[in-house]
Amino acid sequence: MTTPPTRRRRRSALPYFLVLPATLLFALFIVAPGAYAVLLSLQRRKVSGGLLGAGSEVVWVGLDNYRQVLADRELWSSVLRMLAVGAVTIPVTIGLALLFALLLDTARARFTRVARLLIFLPYAVPGVIATLLWGFMYLPATSPIGGDHVDYFGPAAVYASVANIAVWGAAGFNMVVIYTALRALPPEIYEAARVDGSSELQIALRIKVPLVLPAITMCTLFTVLASAQLFNEPNTLKPLSNAISSTWVPLMKVYTDAFVNSDIYSAAATSVVLAVVALLVSFAAARVVQARIAGGDR
Repeated sequence: MTTPPTRRRRRSALPYFLVLPATLLFALFIVAPGAYAVLLSLQRRKVSGGLLGAGSEVVWVGLDNYRQVLADRELWSSVLRMLAVGAVTIPVTIGLALLFALLLDTARARFTRVARLLIFLPYAVPGVIATLLWGFMYLPATSPIGGDHVDYFGPAAVYASVANIAVWGAAGFNMVVIYTALRALPPEIYEAARVDGSSELQIALRIKVPLVLPAITMCTLFTVLASAQLFNEPNTLKPLSNAISSTWVPLMKVYTDAFVNSDIYSAAATSVVLAVVALLVSFAAARVVQARIAGGDR
């Protein structure tokens, strides 16, 4: 019995109908704002007229805003500060997530459900609230962690203070991803390794870690992108620390240019540059993940 043509057409149109809401939302909140930002980045407001008849108009300047952005030393300084925080955040976050996942996956682990919940719980705390909590713990007057003896908001220590908040909030999420990948592995592999005399440490380093390497790579990608979007932590700590300026990281500079200096055109150009860099990093990391998965399948 053949399917009627009308029913076949309905079935072929069903996938498009199901993805239509997501497509519309993507176009509305990602594509349209991105296109508008690109348009703004190619323009500039020009002041014209004398003292009495002063006015302004928006003029087309092409790539001039991008040339100014790429030559802006303040932007490159903020990028270096972001990279300094990321150099701490990325390896510590992935290292702790992997350590927690391996410990929870051991045969002798107890109360794993409670432990998973406690480790994941900081991820559920909004970033601004978490930063305020840590900010009060850093202050000498309210610090229970030695704020009288350590200047957590000093020019050098502030990098570790910001990185600590980012690690505290992100390690739990990455732990869940890696732990889920570990639980998906067949237990027969571990049993065969134990029969051969392998210790739990050898099983973890020589079997578990190589097999969940795609999950670790994906978590690294998430953490790199999160580090590139660093904003909440330094922006919330700025009133508490003289070492954090209004342009301390690139996104803070974009915010300052757009909403404090009212220069939305330079801010748009900076945003486009950062978005392109993030896309390139994501694309490169995705290719690495695919290569790891393909290598694991073979």
